[in-house]
Amino acid sequence: MSHPAAPTNLAKLQNFRFDKVINEDPLTHSLTLLGAFPGPSDAQEPVTAIVRIEKTSLAPDTAENLISADGLVRRITLEGSTDIYTWLFGWLGEKRESDVKINIVCPATEVHIRKYTRQKIVMVRETPGMYENIVKPYITAFPKSRTQWVENILLGLSERDKILYSSSDFVILPDMKWDLKTISSLYLVALVQDRRIRSLRDLRKQHIPLLKAIRNEGERVVEEKWALGKGALRMYIHYQPSYYHFHVHIVNANQVGMVGMAVGQAHLLDDVISLLEIEPENSPATFDQMVLTYGLGDQHGLFEAMQAASV
Repeated sequence: MSHPAAPTNLAKLQNFRFDKVINEDPLTHSLTLLGAFPGPSDAQEPVTAIVRIEKTSLAPDTAENLISADGLVRRITLEGSTDIYTWLFGWLGEKRESDVKINIVCPATEVHIRKYTRQKIVMVRETPGMYENIVKPYITAFPKSRTQWVENILLGLSERDKILYSSSDFVILPDMKWDLKTISSLYLVALVQDRRIRSLRDLRKQHIPLLKAIRNEGERVVEEKWALGKGALRMYIHYQPSYYHFHVHIVNANQVGMVGMAVGQAHLLDDVISLLEIEPENSPATFDQMVLTYGLGDQHGLFEAMQAASV
């Protein structure tokens, strides 16, 4: 039997006296509140209580009616758009916080469909030879249209109002996966202007000043705008990346469980800088010589070739 002060209906729940938020978890979309409920009788002190509110997952059987004319989403606002990508916030009712963030890829190619389909992950060890013979030709063959949205940002054709820092070397702006308000899930991205840097494999000792500048400006921006001090950020580089234009992910260090931060994909920016710093002068590039081990999904365009080469 529950405590007599514990709410068993909406009216009792609404008597909760809010004190403060003691935890927020963007991964589970939850807030944990500290407060109190009235005592069982007027003569008794309020009873301290913790209330954890979590957004439930969307049921697959509602999928067909989510965004139809008479569907669950009742209102939307446009957050931004560039090339094939559009971002919306949606409400499942009025007078409430936005319930869902809607990311749209339109038109979506077969490559996009494969990317967003749930995949089985296999760890592969990419040797320098495999990179030269399989991965590099795969990257080179990518049509420029696949990164047109990046070009639009760098050329100032889109997302101009979102830019947090801009120079002749790189820009910093919010990542499309961030809701722009939950600081614990802060997610920015730095896009470099040098189109010759496609991935981690292209980094050289000469790029150390660029990487350090990204680190410094990223820290400065979040301290000035969101009062997050030193040590509050985790900066990393993906390999394989989701698109082949060099970029650095900048996220709140308190984010946990995010897939993109997993070992086998994310390389800390500080570690990358250190590896380049100890690289001897006039020697082969560090990332040209390394065997890079990473997780590769079975829908990835490299999967079959890398699997065959790994046998």
